[in-house]
Amino acid sequence: MIHIRPERPGEEHAVHAIHRAAFPNPDEADLVRRLRSDGDVLVSLVAEGGGALAGHVLFSPVSLEPHGHGLAGAGLAPLAVTPPCQGRGIGTRLCLAGIEACRETGQDFLVVLGSPGYYARFGFRPAARYGLTDTWGGGDAFQVLELKSGALANVGGTVHYAPAFGALVQAAT
Repeated sequence: MIHIRPERPGEEHAVHAIHRAAFPNPDEADLVRRLRSDGDVLVSLVAEGGGALAGHVLFSPVSLEPHGHGLAGAGLAPLAVTPPCQGRGIGTRLCLAGIEACRETGQDFLVVLGSPGYYARFGFRPAARYGLTDTWGGGDAFQVLELKSGALANVGGTVHYAPAFGALVQAAT
């Protein structure tokens, strides 16, 4: 049985191992480390089963320009499930629990840069519908979820992720 819960101090190495197993390179695992060291972690959840960690999701603050509009936003990334546990709904459960945790922390909206087919199930929609862009030209893969209805009405602007994401994008190019 899988249980979703907040990451605990001392589990950093296990979370690192989840991302290393789930991705072909260390970039996402390094991103988690950088976000932690920069103090840019809003929500960090793990999936635990049988005494071992099988998945992890992290949400970090994002900013909105121009002016921020007084809104609080978070970015969903990274999300990882160990290969032997993939396809069992663990990623879905991590996302749902993370969305609820962000709602409880008072976030107005969430963004993600990922598969529209996957993230639509959680209510994410193309950010362009709200007049939002990202700094990397994510197109339809850049998506938003309003946690407070109408929060993004007539807002528009550019969403900026935490600085640690810049290193991830540079590593990918």
